[in-house]
Amino acid sequence: MKLLKILLEQEKILVPRRIEGRPEKHIRATQQKIQQYIKDGSKGNLDLGDYPITSLPNNLEYVGGYLDLQGTPIKSLPDNLKYVRGYLNLQGTPIKSLNNLKYIKGHLFISASEITSLPNNLKVGGSISFKETPIRSLPDNLEIGGNLSLTNTPIKSLPDNLEVIGSLSVANTPITSLPNNLKVGGDLYVHKSPLGEKYTDEEIRNLADIGGKIIR
Repeated sequence: MKLLKILLEQEKILVPRRIEGRPEKHIRATQQKIQQYIKDGSKGNLDLGDYPITSLPNNLEYVGGYLDLQGTPIKSLPDNLKYVRGYLNLQGTPIKSLNNLKYIKGHLFISASEITSLPNNLKVGGSISFKETPIRSLPDNLEIGGNLSLTNTPIKSLPDNLEVIGSLSVANTPITSLPNNLKVGGDLYVHKSPLGEKYTDEEIRNLADIGGKIIR
Protein backbone atom coordinates (compact mmCIF):
# COMPACT_ATOMS: atom_id res chain seq x y z
CA MET A 1 0.00 0.00 0.00
CA LYS A 2 2.85 2.39 0.82
CA LEU A 3 4.49 1.60 -2.51
CA LEU A 4 1.22 2.22 -4.37
CA LYS A 5 0.77 5.54 -2.54
CA ILE A 6 4.30 6.57 -3.48
CA LEU A 7 3.71 5.68 -7.14
CA LEU A 8 0.46 7.63 -7.20
CA GLU A 9 2.11 10.67 -5.64
CA GLN A 10 4.92 10.45 -8.22
CA GLU A 11 2.39 10.28 -11.05
CA LYS A 12 0.64 13.42 -9.73
CA ILE A 13 3.96 15.21 -9.91
CA LEU A 14 5.10 13.79 -13.25
CA VAL A 15 1.94 14.25 -15.28
CA PRO A 16 1.86 18.06 -15.07
CA ARG A 17 5.57 18.16 -15.90
CA ARG A 18 4.97 16.10 -19.05
CA ILE A 19 2.08 18.37 -20.12
CA GLU A 20 3.84 21.62 -19.27
CA GLY A 21 5.72 22.98 -22.25
CA ARG A 22 3.85 20.97 -24.86
CA PRO A 23 2.13 23.98 -26.51
CA GLU A 24 5.49 25.79 -26.79
CA LYS A 25 7.12 22.70 -28.29
CA HIS A 26 4.20 22.28 -30.68
CA ILE A 27 4.51 25.91 -31.79
CA ARG A 28 8.28 25.56 -32.31
CA ALA A 29 7.78 22.34 -34.26
CA THR A 30 5.14 24.04 -36.41
CA GLN A 31 7.42 27.01 -37.15
CA GLN A 32 10.20 24.57 -38.08
CA LYS A 33 7.79 22.76 -40.37
CA ILE A 34 6.88 26.03 -42.11
CA GLN A 35 10.51 27.09 -42.51
CA GLN A 36 11.39 23.68 -43.93
CA TYR A 37 8.47 24.03 -46.35
CA ILE A 38 9.84 27.42 -47.50
CA LYS A 39 13.38 26.01 -47.73
CA ASP A 40 12.06 23.19 -49.94
CA GLY A 41 10.66 25.74 -52.40
CA SER A 42 7.10 26.04 -51.04
CA LYS A 43 6.04 23.01 -53.06
CA GLY A 44 2.79 21.21 -52.38
CA ASN A 45 0.24 21.77 -49.63
CA LEU A 46 0.72 23.54 -46.30
CA ASP A 47 -1.75 21.98 -43.87
CA LEU A 48 -1.78 23.83 -40.54
CA GLY A 49 -5.41 23.29 -39.57
CA ASP A 50 -5.98 23.41 -35.78
CA TYR A 51 -2.30 24.14 -35.09
CA PRO A 52 -1.69 26.67 -32.25
CA ILE A 53 -0.11 29.32 -34.48
CA THR A 54 -0.86 33.04 -34.30
CA SER A 55 1.21 34.15 -37.30
CA LEU A 56 3.10 33.03 -40.39
CA PRO A 57 6.65 34.15 -41.24
CA ASN A 58 7.14 37.05 -43.67
CA ASN A 59 9.41 34.95 -45.87
CA LEU A 60 6.39 32.87 -46.85
CA GLU A 61 5.71 34.51 -50.22
CA TYR A 62 4.08 31.64 -52.11
CA VAL A 63 2.16 28.43 -51.35
CA GLY A 64 2.45 25.82 -54.10
CA GLY A 65 -0.67 23.91 -53.07
CA TYR A 66 -3.49 24.63 -50.64
CA LEU A 67 -3.06 26.59 -47.40
CA ASP A 68 -5.27 25.30 -44.59
CA LEU A 69 -5.48 27.44 -41.45
CA GLN A 70 -8.91 26.34 -40.26
CA GLY A 71 -9.40 26.52 -36.52
CA THR A 72 -6.12 28.33 -35.78
CA PRO A 73 -5.83 31.55 -33.72
CA ILE A 74 -4.17 33.39 -36.63
CA LYS A 75 -5.35 36.99 -37.17
CA SER A 76 -3.68 37.98 -40.44
CA LEU A 77 -1.55 36.69 -43.29
CA PRO A 78 2.08 37.77 -43.77
CA ASP A 79 2.65 40.95 -45.79
CA ASN A 80 4.78 39.17 -48.38
CA LEU A 81 2.36 36.34 -49.16
CA LYS A 82 1.01 37.07 -52.64
CA TYR A 83 -0.06 33.75 -54.19
CA VAL A 84 -1.79 30.52 -53.11
CA ARG A 85 -1.90 27.90 -55.85
CA GLY A 86 -4.65 25.80 -54.25
CA TYR A 87 -7.50 26.73 -51.94
CA LEU A 88 -7.19 28.94 -48.86
CA ASN A 89 -9.12 27.79 -45.79
CA LEU A 90 -9.65 30.38 -43.04
CA GLN A 91 -12.89 29.02 -41.58
CA GLY A 92 -13.33 29.48 -37.86
CA THR A 93 -10.33 31.79 -37.45
CA PRO A 94 -10.17 35.30 -35.94
CA ILE A 95 -8.47 36.53 -39.11
CA LYS A 96 -9.46 40.06 -40.14
CA SER A 97 -7.29 40.73 -43.18
CA LEU A 98 -5.61 38.98 -46.12
CA ASN A 99 -3.06 41.82 -46.27
CA ASN A 100 -1.39 41.90 -49.70
CA LEU A 101 -2.59 38.59 -51.10
CA LYS A 102 -3.27 38.96 -54.83
CA TYR A 103 -4.28 35.57 -56.21
CA ILE A 104 -5.89 32.37 -54.94
CA LYS A 105 -6.19 29.73 -57.63
CA GLY A 106 -8.74 27.62 -55.75
CA HIS A 107 -11.66 28.38 -53.43
CA LEU A 108 -11.49 30.85 -50.55
CA PHE A 109 -13.13 29.28 -47.48
CA ILE A 110 -13.79 32.18 -45.16
CA SER A 111 -17.15 31.53 -43.47
CA ALA A 112 -17.34 31.87 -39.66
CA SER A 113 -14.20 34.04 -39.66
CA GLU A 114 -13.75 37.63 -38.48
CA ILE A 115 -12.73 38.91 -41.91
CA THR A 116 -13.56 42.60 -42.40
CA SER A 117 -11.86 43.35 -45.73
CA LEU A 118 -10.24 41.93 -48.84
CA PRO A 119 -7.25 43.44 -50.68
CA ASN A 120 -7.79 45.50 -53.84
CA ASN A 121 -7.52 43.72 -57.18
CA LEU A 122 -7.85 40.28 -55.59
CA LYS A 123 -8.40 37.37 -57.99
CA VAL A 124 -9.95 34.11 -56.76
CA GLY A 125 -10.11 31.20 -59.17
CA GLY A 126 -12.77 29.35 -57.19
CA SER A 127 -15.77 30.35 -55.08
CA ILE A 128 -16.26 32.45 -51.92
CA SER A 129 -19.00 32.38 -49.30
CA PHE A 130 -19.07 35.13 -46.68
CA LYS A 131 -21.56 33.34 -44.44
CA GLU A 132 -21.29 34.38 -40.76
CA THR A 133 -18.65 37.05 -41.37
CA PRO A 134 -18.80 40.75 -40.39
CA ILE A 135 -17.49 42.02 -43.74
CA ARG A 136 -19.26 45.19 -44.92
CA SER A 137 -17.64 45.97 -48.26
CA LEU A 138 -15.75 44.39 -51.14
CA PRO A 139 -12.73 45.84 -52.97
CA ASP A 140 -12.83 47.26 -56.49
CA ASN A 141 -11.80 45.05 -59.41
CA LEU A 142 -12.57 41.82 -57.58
CA GLU A 143 -12.57 38.78 -59.89
CA ILE A 144 -14.21 35.50 -58.88
CA GLY A 145 -13.78 32.41 -61.06
CA GLY A 146 -16.53 30.47 -59.29
CA ASN A 147 -19.57 31.54 -57.25
CA LEU A 148 -19.83 34.51 -54.89
CA SER A 149 -22.31 34.30 -52.02
CA LEU A 150 -23.03 37.39 -49.93
CA THR A 151 -26.20 35.92 -48.42
CA ASN A 152 -26.98 37.13 -44.89
CA THR A 153 -24.10 39.63 -44.78
CA PRO A 154 -24.27 43.37 -43.90
CA ILE A 155 -22.72 44.36 -47.26
CA LYS A 156 -24.63 47.38 -48.62
CA SER A 157 -23.09 47.76 -52.06
CA LEU A 158 -21.10 45.94 -54.71
CA PRO A 159 -17.77 47.28 -56.00
CA ASP A 160 -17.18 48.64 -59.50
CA ASN A 161 -15.87 46.22 -62.11
CA LEU A 162 -16.94 43.13 -60.15
CA GLU A 163 -16.68 40.02 -62.30
CA VAL A 164 -18.15 36.68 -61.19
CA ILE A 165 -17.79 33.79 -63.62
CA GLY A 166 -20.26 31.64 -61.70
CA SER A 167 -23.38 32.71 -59.79
CA LEU A 168 -23.80 35.74 -57.52
CA SER A 169 -26.10 35.77 -54.50
CA VAL A 170 -27.15 39.03 -52.84
CA ALA A 171 -30.10 37.33 -51.17
CA ASN A 172 -31.07 38.73 -47.76
CA THR A 173 -28.58 41.61 -47.99
CA PRO A 174 -29.25 45.39 -47.81
CA ILE A 175 -27.88 45.92 -51.35
CA THR A 176 -30.09 48.37 -53.27
CA SER A 177 -28.20 48.98 -56.53
CA LEU A 178 -25.81 47.45 -59.04
CA PRO A 179 -22.31 48.80 -59.73
CA ASN A 180 -20.73 49.86 -63.00
CA ASN A 181 -19.57 47.07 -65.30
CA LEU A 182 -20.97 44.18 -63.23
CA LYS A 183 -20.53 40.83 -65.01
CA VAL A 184 -22.14 37.61 -63.77
CA GLY A 185 -21.69 34.50 -65.87
CA GLY A 186 -24.24 32.42 -63.97
CA ASP A 187 -27.44 33.14 -62.04
CA LEU A 188 -28.17 36.22 -59.93
CA TYR A 189 -30.04 35.54 -56.67
CA VAL A 190 -31.95 38.62 -55.43
CA HIS A 191 -34.69 37.18 -53.20
CA LYS A 192 -35.32 38.92 -49.86
CA SER A 193 -33.23 41.91 -50.96
CA PRO A 194 -34.11 45.57 -51.73
CA LEU A 195 -32.50 45.06 -55.12
CA GLY A 196 -35.04 42.42 -56.03
CA GLU A 197 -37.89 44.60 -54.86
CA LYS A 198 -36.66 47.74 -56.62
CA TYR A 199 -35.94 46.38 -60.11
CA THR A 200 -37.64 44.11 -62.61
CA ASP A 201 -35.67 41.38 -64.37
CA GLU A 202 -35.49 43.50 -67.51
CA GLU A 203 -34.18 46.52 -65.59
CA ILE A 204 -31.51 44.41 -63.92
CA ARG A 205 -30.35 43.05 -67.28
CA ASN A 206 -30.13 46.59 -68.62
CA LEU A 207 -27.90 47.54 -65.71
CA ALA A 208 -25.59 44.51 -65.68
CA ASP A 209 -24.32 41.66 -67.84
CA ILE A 210 -26.12 38.62 -66.40
CA GLY A 211 -25.46 35.32 -68.19
CA GLY A 212 -27.90 33.13 -66.29
CA LYS A 213 -31.29 33.47 -64.63
CA ILE A 214 -32.44 36.11 -62.16
CA ILE A 215 -33.78 34.15 -59.21
CA ARG A 216 -36.23 35.81 -56.83
